[in-house]
Amino acid sequence: MANRLTLEIVTPERLLLKQEADEITVPGLGGELGILPGHTPLISQLAIAGLVSYRNGSEQGFAVVSQGFVEVMPDKVTVLAERAEKPEEIDLAKAKTALQEAERTLKSAEKDPTVDVALALAELDSAMVRVQAAERFGRR
Repeated sequence: MANRLTLEIVTPERLLLKQEADEITVPGLGGELGILPGHTPLISQLAIAGLVSYRNGSEQGFAVVSQGFVEVMPDKVTVLAERAEKPEEIDLAKAKTALQEAERTLKSAEKDPTVDVALALAELDSAMVRVQAAERFGRR
């Protein structure tokens, strides 16, 4: 059994993170997935938006991910996400503006049948996670 995990977070544009970890939590479609070394292999869809957390000794790290998949092997976790960023990379002012826009778009769905409600909800979820992560874990 492996003693450590390698976490890789990859988007179509870049390798965001390659990090050794003692434990990892990933936002799966059905809820949070807690992963320790030696975990049974699995593949799962990611939540629309969520926070990946990982612990390496006493150090904790985070990444915001949006849509994609996670592959878990006994010694490696690979997150393939449409978008991923570290909380300190998030521009809080822009994230708050995106959140306000997503809220307006969703509200307009009440009167405008052409608004894609599922897409609007996904944008709202993503914006909320980004704002929360930037406020809680971003640059101090």
